Amino acid sequence: MHTKRLLFLLHRWLGVVLCAFFAMWFVSGVVMMYVGYPKLTAAERLQHLPELASDAALLAPQQALARAGVTGPLKELRLAAASAGRPAYFAVPLGAMPAKGAKSAPGSGTVVVDALNGARIAPADEAHAMASAAAYAGPNVGLRYLGTMEEDALTHSRGLDAHRPLHRVQLDDADATLLYVSGRTAEVVRDAPRTERIWNYVGAWIHWLYPFRGNIFDRYWTDIVNWLSIAGIAAALSGTIVGIQRWRLSRTYRSGSRSPYQGFMRWHHISGLLFALIAITWVFSGLMSMNPWRIFDSGAAPLKMEALEGGPLQLTALDAAPAALLSSAGPGTRELRWSRSLGKTVVLAQAAAGRPMLLDSRNAQPFAIDTAALRAAAARILPQPVQSSELLSAYDLYYYSRDAHTMTGGATKPLPVWRIAFADAHESWVYIDPHTGTVVARSDHGKRWSRWLFAMLHSWDWLPLLERRPLWDMVLIVLSLGGALLSVTGVVIGWRRLGIKLRSVRA
Repeated sequence: MHTKRLLFLLHRWLGVVLCAFFAMWFVSGVVMMYVGYPKLTAAERLQHLPELASDAALLAPQQALARAGVTGPLKELRLAAASAGRPAYFAVPLGAMPAKGAKSAPGSGTVVVDALNGARIAPADEAHAMASAAAYAGPNVGLRYLGTMEEDALTHSRGLDAHRPLHRVQLDDADATLLYVSGRTAEVVRDAPRTERIWNYVGAWIHWLYPFRGNIFDRYWTDIVNWLSIAGIAAALSGTIVGIQRWRLSRTYRSGSRSPYQGFMRWHHISGLLFALIAITWVFSGLMSMNPWRIFDSGAAPLKMEALEGGPLQLTALDAAPAALLSSAGPGTRELRWSRSLGKTVVLAQAAAGRPMLLDSRNAQPFAIDTAALRAAAARILPQPVQSSELLSAYDLYYYSRDAHTMTGGATKPLPVWRIAFADAHESWVYIDPHTGTVVARSDHGKRWSRWLFAMLHSWDWLPLLERRPLWDMVLIVLSLGGALLSVTGVVIGWRRLGIKLRSVRA
């Protein structure tokens, strides 16, 4: 009886504190099924980039970089009209130091060079940011400058750290879109339509406990989420045990019910028996999304990318000028990206949609990756032998695509793709795009455990279910409503219990 009483009290007082969080998580989770945290996806960025004109007098990459004083090998180089609507090279020198306070985020250490005259472009001021926003918005769209900021409710993502401070520009379009422009590269790095902003406050922002971000609690945010989740698991588990103990299977109570409770208590008891398992599962998987105490970090060695690339990216006077590349790629090209593949410098010419065209950097002609050479090179990116190699024409359990608004959605996941499994201690899998010769994903046993314990349990992104919508929607909404009923009845019960305690104290 002593143990039962302790369980009852544990559930009661943890529930008083946490039921409001449970209700919030269930309701906001339904919102997030359809509206996610604001982001600028690769597809959105490309659609809003101005087209690169093949007849523009653009400097060759080596010439432009030399004028800007950028020498040595590069980690990344791309050309796009993303700086005030003017064509510019975005170069990341190999070994460039990240921006202050940032890790290796996009934009970190980026040098922006005017493609017309080779001048370095300074960090963006108001006029520069407004010009970038105007190019993004298109003609006949009004703009209003809202100033700069480091971080707000829509920009907590660590991927934006290298772009801070951010310029905010309000568009006078049908969606009342709010743009965030990088203070370092002048690129538009986030867009947030009005509908997305509004729903965010009852969706992702509250679901991820972002009220604790960007203020005095910011440094404790991870611990707050972790420990609230652990306490929530304890509350749900203790309630499940108490609920089962109080439910009579063989005979009824005097009231004729198998539950001893009345009113909200009975609703809470029954909904708890029905939906406690899903509540425990979702709170636990939410905890797993945080990778608490780095439990999914396997410590796997980095890939030896030089095996695939065949050396660093180093532009020379022999590399073709943009005019030749754009002429070969055809109209509609929005971005050129230089990279290395199997010892050769290649250029990915990307239109507003679809897969990029691969061009030889020297002669600007279409280029095809040699499959046999690619597989041979891929086998050397880890020192351990290859266990299996398979060309996938469909997604598997660990390499798949989600809707752009979802937490893991928005990234390009091309097919077909080579899946190469290595016989190393970490059971590494590497996914390589045969069209471009680039690594598009990597998995090991830690990441696969995270896939099961977070994504599978939390989002139910099991492909047979996702491919049968609206079945996926119906299942998750019904379970979420059941969890919300369990939580809301707990809120009412907890509020009443607190009222009783407070009145007894005052008496």
